[in-house]
Amino acid sequence: MIGTLVRKFCHVVVVLLIGSQVVPAQEQEPTFRTQSNVVLLPTLVRDKAGNVVYGLKQSDFIIEDDGEAQTVHLDESAESQPVYMVVAIQVGRRADFELPRMHGLSAMLDPVFAEAGSKIAVVAFDSQVHAIQNFTGDETAVSRDLAGLQPGDGGAAILDAVNYSVKMLAGVPRDRKRVLLLISETRDHGSHDATVKDVIEAIGNSNTVVYALAFSPGKSNVLDTLKGNNNPDLHPEQTEVTDSPDLLAPIILAVQAMRKNSAKAIAAQSGGEYEMFYSAKGFDAQMNNFSNHLHSRYLLSFQPSKPHPGLHQLTVRLKEQGNDTVLARSSYWAKGTEP
Repeated sequence: MIGTLVRKFCHVVVVLLIGSQVVPAQEQEPTFRTQSNVVLLPTLVRDKAGNVVYGLKQSDFIIEDDGEAQTVHLDESAESQPVYMVVAIQVGRRADFELPRMHGLSAMLDPVFAEAGSKIAVVAFDSQVHAIQNFTGDETAVSRDLAGLQPGDGGAAILDAVNYSVKMLAGVPRDRKRVLLLISETRDHGSHDATVKDVIEAIGNSNTVVYALAFSPGKSNVLDTLKGNNNPDLHPEQTEVTDSPDLLAPIILAVQAMRKNSAKAIAAQSGGEYEMFYSAKGFDAQMNNFSNHLHSRYLLSFQPSKPHPGLHQLTVRLKEQGNDTVLARSSYWAKGTEP
C-alpha cells in the first residue's frame, strides 16, 4: 500500500515538473496588445466648392490601416458631444503686429461656450509655453485672458506648444471632442522640450483635431533666413529619429513637412484644417469657418485587424470619391504592452 502511494506521488511530481518546463517555453513567445482596441477618426468631408458634405453613411467610407482595409463604424451621436478646446496663441517674435487682428477671437468662441459641457483652455507661447487658463466654461475668464495677452520674446516654440496642448487634451474624458486651435507663424523657432517626433507621437496617441490659423512671419522670417536661423540642419535635435527601419520612412516624410511649414503639417497630421490670414477681416472669416466645421465631422472608428506597436499610416476615403475631399488623421501611434 505504501509502495503504491509512493509511486503515485512520484508520478504526480514528474507531471508537475514537466508542466513547469512547458509553461515558460510558451510564455517566451512574443505577445502584443495595443493600449486601445479602437482607433477614432473625426472626419470632415468637403465638396469641390469647399462646402461641408452631410448625410453620408458608414458604408460610404473606406479606412485602410497600413494598406489593409478595416471594418468601419460611424458614431451617429458624435455631433452632440461637448467640446474641450485649447487655444494656443503665439505671442513671440512679430506676433505683436498680429495680436490686434485677433480682437474678434473671444466673440468667435461664443458658440463653443453655448454648448453644455464644453470648456476652453488658453496657452500662449514665445520661446516658452505659458499656461494662461486651464479648461473652464467661464466665458468671461477666457475673454479676459485673451484681451490681456502681451507680446513675448523672440521665440516661436510651436512644437513645444502643440505637444503641451495635445497632452492637456489627452487627459479629458473620452466622450469629448478634442480640438486644438493653433494661431502662429508657419515655422517653429526655438522649441527645446519637444521634437518633431514627439509631436507626431502625441498627435498619433490622441484624437485631437488641429485647426491652424497662420500669419506670415514677414520681415522676421527674411531676417532669419539671411542669418541662417531658418536652416533646420542647424537644429538636428528637433528632428532626431531613432525608430526601427519599418517606421523610419513615414516619420521622415512628416519631419520634412514640418520643416517647411510646421503649422500646416501639424494640422494635416491630425486631419484638421490650415488657413492663413492677413487682416482682421480675414482672421474673422477663417474663425467663422472654423466654428461652422466644429460639429460637421463624422466620428469614424475601427478596431485594427493587424495591430503592431509603432506608427500606423491611415487612409480614409469615400467609395465614391468624385470631387469631394476627405480630411482625417493620417496616422496613429500604437504602443505595445507587456502581457
